[in-house]
Order: sequence, then structure tokens, then C-alpha cells
Amino acid sequence: MTADVFSPLELRGTTVRNRLMVSPMCQYSCEDRDGLATEWHRTHLGSRAVGGAGIVMTEATAVEPRGRISPEDLGIWSDEHADALAPIAAFVRSQGATPAIQLAHAGRKGSTARPWDDRGPLGPDEGGWDVVAPSDVPYPYDDDRRTTRRLDRAGIDAVVESFRAGARRARDAGFEIAEIHAAHGYLLHEFLSPVANHREDEYGGSFENRTRLVREVTEAVRAEWDDDAPVFVRISATDWLDDRESWDLEQSVRLADQLYEAGADLVDVSTGGIHPDQEVAWVGPNYQVRFAERIRDERETPIKVGAVGGIQTGEQAQALVRNGRADLAIVGRKFLRDPYFPIHAAHELDREDAVDVPVQYRHGF
Repeated sequence: MTADVFSPLELRGTTVRNRLMVSPMCQYSCEDRDGLATEWHRTHLGSRAVGGAGIVMTEATAVEPRGRISPEDLGIWSDEHADALAPIAAFVRSQGATPAIQLAHAGRKGSTARPWDDRGPLGPDEGGWDVVAPSDVPYPYDDDRRTTRRLDRAGIDAVVESFRAGARRARDAGFEIAEIHAAHGYLLHEFLSPVANHREDEYGGSFENRTRLVREVTEAVRAEWDDDAPVFVRISATDWLDDRESWDLEQSVRLADQLYEAGADLVDVSTGGIHPDQEVAWVGPNYQVRFAERIRDERETPIKVGAVGGIQTGEQAQALVRNGRADLAIVGRKFLRDPYFPIHAAHELDREDAVDVPVQYRHGF
């Protein structure tokens, strides 16, 4: 039987009720800049679970304080952070959705103001901090008062351990899927891409060396995660920088198989973010899906593939899964506009039987 977007997705011992996932979307809403989840996060994520999503994933959740994008980002670098997230995971699960967390480190793109504050990078005297990267090459912001520090071997080992500890806390908080953020120009992507990685040691230069850190992080998270629970990795399939040596789709196909061998179950395929010179060919419905499709077609392992980028309708999501272009439809902006997108998609596709509308809301559908 051909899978459709409302078919359950089996990943290890975890059954996801359908193939619609709430993409990690930064909320920049932690109070007191402490990284602790608030009622905003509980309502934001909980409402998407009520709305019928199969997987509800947190925003990028920093594994150490300097791994935040902004001072208002979520964190999981202490037990207090895990305690604040646990009720959210429990509520998401109570609604039949699978609670997931994205573990992240912003690297050289950290210590920036929230988008609506429009202030760019924050220096240490503005509530920010100095940032770390594979090389001492800063992200090319204007008016940058931060220092970008090259990670030495001890620093790299500390990053791996921060991801390991974050995974352990997330597991204990009740999350059932862990996603490692290796996309959008943040730290792990910085190691992958020669645009940001100018190292000449075992973490730079060749493909094997540049992929070493993300493989080590994946192995560390897998070691802490339950055997029957899935691990995802989000990647940028291309840097969109054809005019220079950069990360591209061919390397992404190779990496997907390596990630499977390291313990990952699904690769979440996005693009870009490493440098402002990127030239995105076109932005519109399904504009990044071709990268996920190519990885799914050319992988040599059975790793699953999730597609993102301009998925706006139930019909689009259905076609992605039905036509074998991806195993999971990962939806962002549409979920911001419509927390009940899966319920509405089921009506659009005459699949009302495929979703459980909460009894409190049935008079409305």
C-alpha cells in the first residue's frame, strides 16, 4: 500500500501518527535571557499538537549558553532547563503527537539580536558574547563587535559533550525524537562547509575531516538516546555558492549515508545560511524539495528523508509523500498561520477519518 501524508511513520520503536512535522521555528521568547521555556513556548508548541501534527519539534535549543543565536533562545544546558521543557513534552504527547527537540549550537552566528529588534550582532558590552567557530573567520556581519574564536581540540571535545549532555537531559524530559542542527550556517554546518572551515587538522580539509564533528555529535546523541527512539539531523543540502568551494548536494548525499551509520534515522533537508552571498535560485512552493528527493533517490542506506520549503497545502504535502519524494513533510510558516493545518488538510483531502479532532473542538469542524 502506498504511503500518504496521513500514514503512520515507523522509526525504530516509535510510531508517528502522520507525516506532518512542525518545523523548528525560533521564537526568541525566553524571559530574562535565561534560556528557560515559558508559557509562550507551551502554548505555541501545544496548540500545534492539538491541531493534529504528527511531530511537534522545539525551536533550536542551545546545548551551551554561547550556542544560542540570540540571548532569548531556548537552552538545555542545565537540569533546570530540562525541567522547564518537561511539561511541554508531556502535553504534546497527551494530544497524540510525538514531542521532539532540536539540539543546536549557533557557532559564529550566535550572539545576535532578535530579528524584530533589528540590531545585528551583539557585543559583550551589549548582553552578547564572543563566539566560536572552526576557524577564526567571522560571519560577515556589518559593525561586528564580537570576537570569533577558533575551537581547539579541547573545545571541540567540549562541544560534543555538550550535545551528549543535552540529549540526556532531553531524553529525561520526555522528548521522543532528538534532531541535531547541522544546517543554516550554524556551528556544525560551519565545520562541514569549506566556506567557514579553513582548518588543516583532522577536522578540516577533506570531506572525511570536515564531516567528522557532525558524525561524532550524532554518535554521542545516539549513545544517550533510547534505542527505540529516533535521531534526526537537519542539514543544508547546498550553500548556494556556486562561485567558490562550498558545501553542495553531492556531499550531502554522501553525508546522509554516513549519518545513518552514525545512528541517525532521518535527514531533514534544508539549504543555505552559511554566507550572505548565497544566491538562491528561486523561492516558492516546494523550492527545496528537489534536494530531499535527490538524497532519497541516491542514498545507499535506508535513512529516511524529510522535506522542507514552501509547503503550504495539504495537497502539496500529500503529493510529496505519495510520489516518494520524501518520507516526512516538514512545515514551518503555514503552521505559524494555522496551528490546525493537519485537520484542515484532512478535510481538503477528504481524509477526515485520518485525524482525531479533540472533543472540545469537534463542533467547530
